[in-house]
Amino acid sequence: MKVKRIRQSVTFRAKPHEIYEMLMDSRKHARFTEAGASISRKVGGKFTAYDGYIRGVNLELAPGKKIVQEWRGRDWPEGHYSKVTFSLKKVETGTRLTFTQAGVPARFHKNINQGWHDAYWTPMKEMIKKGPKTNKQ
Repeated sequence: MKVKRIRQSVTFRAKPHEIYEMLMDSRKHARFTEAGASISRKVGGKFTAYDGYIRGVNLELAPGKKIVQEWRGRDWPEGHYSKVTFSLKKVETGTRLTFTQAGVPARFHKNINQGWHDAYWTPMKEMIKKGPKTNKQ
């Protein structure tokens, strides 16, 4: 199977810890994706997102700095995982997130590459703009 790599960089107007929490806290993740998420906060722990479409395992966790996960979509070839790395760095305007995803099946590459923008970076920025959670979830 042919695989590809995705590399992206995005800046958020929030502290690295806040971005880390948006990605690793099940309720915050579900809030910006508007879909169910269950995320272990332990290395070796499992996670699901987007109502179970995405699943994987945490490989490395450095709070406020780095997340490394094995990651797959439900419709990917059986047993195939990509490796996702979120690196967080404090910058003058907030946080620079550098993202890589290695091992993406080539036939899914275009949609997943765009999907990170549409389903993660843009809604995360919107959630930051809205501020702290209100009574709605």
